[in-house]
This record gives sequence, C-alpha cells and structure tokens, in this order.
Amino acid sequence: MNVEFYERIWMWAAVGLLAIFLGAILVTATADAVHPPSHMETVDPGALANSPEFANPGVTARPDGSIVVTVVAQMFSFVPDPIEVPVNRQVTFRLTSPDVMHGFEIVGTNANAMVIPGYVSQFTISFKDPGEYIIGCNEVGLSWNRTAYDGAARAIFSSMINGACVPCATMSSLTARISWNTARF
Repeated sequence: MNVEFYERIWMWAAVGLLAIFLGAILVTATADAVHPPSHMETVDPGALANSPEFANPGVTARPDGSIVVTVVAQMFSFVPDPIEVPVNRQVTFRLTSPDVMHGFEIVGTNANAMVIPGYVSQFTISFKDPGEYIIGCNEVGLSWNRTAYDGAARAIFSSMINGACVPCATMSSLTARISWNTARF
C-alpha cells in the first residue's frame, strides 16, 4: 500500500492532535481534581429543617456588609418568597434542594446554577440595574426512580426579581425584589 507523502503528514497531524486533546483531558482530570462547578460543600437533604443555615432561608446582611441569600429549591417553589436584595452590591446566593435537581437561572444575567440535593450551590452576582428579572427553574429531567418530576408545572415554576433604585445606601430603599410570581407566565 502506497500512501502519499502529504497524506502521511495529515494522518500524523491528526494523531498528534488527538494525543494532545486526550492528554489535556487527562491532565485536567487528575491535576485539577474535577469537581462540580461549585466549592463542593455538602448538606444532608433529609435534614434541611435542622440545618442552621437552611432551616430559615432568607436574606442576611453580614457584619462586613456582604449580602447572602439562602434559598431552598423544592418541587414547584423556591423558599423564601419574596426576596429583596440591594442593587449595585455583591449578593451571594446559596442554594440547595431537599428533593430533586432544580435549575436556578436569572434571565438576562450570567447567573445560572444547578441545585442538586445534598450539595450547596453558590454564586455571586451584582444587580447593576434596578428592575424586574425573571428567575426560572430550567432543569428538566428524571428523579432517582426515573419518573418525570415537576411535569407540566415546570413551565410555571418561575420567579421574579423586582427592584427600585433610590439614591441612598440603606438596604431597605436600594433593593431588587425577588418574588415567585407565576401569574405573568
């Protein structure tokens, strides 16, 4: 069998590229210890009612001025309702679920988290413009026993962030409001 010189060059180049790609995957998988895209914090999903953080989800202002929103995503709802967060300040969302996987997407922003039972998902965002932002549960799939969950209600499992900007630094007058309002859909 006679293989032309240029064909051999392209074959070796293809083999070389495959080796580089597989090597990159192996290096990142072993050296970087592949984990979920969060900080890998776990919580017992069956004991959320006893958890110091998730037993009473809500908005908390820390002594350093940072804002933390603790959210529990459960079938057909997010808790708490409503949520008010400050505009133009860093807001950290901490999310978990006691039942099945959920999505937490704030439309129009880069905030999108997968909420998995037993794990704490966390992201930080700053709402630059006051107003209303739609939050939706965008995770569609099967529960652990392979039956469809949330079904037709998934289309109305959504929420809203509503804000007003007042030139004042107090949290009560410079807020974005999040409410689980399905009447708009």
